[in-house]
Amino acid sequence: MDTDNLVRKKVDKVIGFRKRKTQLICAAVPIILLAMNVRAQVPSDFAQDMSIDAGTKSAVILSLSQGLRKMYVFPGLGTKLAEMLEEHEKHGDYSSVTSAKKFSQLLTAQMKSIVQDAHLQVFYVPQMPPSPKSAQGPRPSPRMISEVERDNFGFREVKLLRGNIGYLKVTGFPDAERGGPTVAAAMTFISHTNALIIDLRQNRGGDPGMVDLLASYFFNANPPVHLNDLSWRKAGTTEHRLQQFWTLPYVPGERYPNKKVYILVSNETPSAAEEFTYDLQALKRAIVVGEPTWGGANPGGVTPLADHFIAFIPRGEAINPVTKTNWEGKGVQPDIKVPAGSALTKAYTSALQYLITVTNDNEDMNRLKDALAQFYAGKGELE
Repeated sequence: MDTDNLVRKKVDKVIGFRKRKTQLICAAVPIILLAMNVRAQVPSDFAQDMSIDAGTKSAVILSLSQGLRKMYVFPGLGTKLAEMLEEHEKHGDYSSVTSAKKFSQLLTAQMKSIVQDAHLQVFYVPQMPPSPKSAQGPRPSPRMISEVERDNFGFREVKLLRGNIGYLKVTGFPDAERGGPTVAAAMTFISHTNALIIDLRQNRGGDPGMVDLLASYFFNANPPVHLNDLSWRKAGTTEHRLQQFWTLPYVPGERYPNKKVYILVSNETPSAAEEFTYDLQALKRAIVVGEPTWGGANPGGVTPLADHFIAFIPRGEAINPVTKTNWEGKGVQPDIKVPAGSALTKAYTSALQYLITVTNDNEDMNRLKDALAQFYAGKGELE
């Protein structure tokens, strides 16, 4: 894979964990606009570099240190990170760095030597996204809306596999308000299957509001189920506010409670996709198959630092109500650990074998056994 693609995937993951509109510490829509605009410009010119002078580096360190002290989810660590960066600058440790890209990479590496926070990163961007103050209006732009619509709101594939097993490939968790009808259509399509495989191996993360919506389909309407909490730091203070996430009492389309669910993950599965997986796994509602995930549980927002530099600073911490912790730094651990490329095969055969053991109908059992035999004989293709 070339350098452009590697960097693009990295940025996609870091900016992937976005919050629903009411969750952002600063204006929600501007932060989402910033993230989307970074992604929009990456493919064409992210490989460009530029020389930077001492003034630019000092401006970056000043803005980054202020942001860490004011907004980083863990106040004590935020102060420690800021002091570390300022100490490096004081001793001239950045004087020989003239590449913008290498400077951003160095700052990221230095911060990660103190805190293993997957989302905490500095980026060099050839074209700065608009600042929150210049973002126009309270709604995403028509171009942004068009992009997520073309992507079918992340719901890229829904089909029936032999043996009446549903398959749902989700590559992102966009705005639930706009994506709701697509979710309802997909869930209605697979509502009569006997088991479901949800493929998040190529998911890029997204909005916890969509996590709430999709997760709600896998539980009964009542009683509500506590999915997750986010502890947000109040900017400029050491205090936090707790935000709870529960299943929704109403969802459009058909729910999918009480049936076996498998979730496929890879080590590239990030952020909101990890939250969805972790929540359902903790509630014993899904079997996770694949590789340990990316390991980013602290949501935040994009902060402009100086010309051509931005940072993603985590401002919240996920706290699962069951485990009392999260997946930061370690990823969601699969129940069935296999290489990502083998995850669909493993989940599919496991689902068939499970259904064979629980069915009381001889005709259904024969169909399931035939599906398994056909697959092992090489006559059934999954992807």
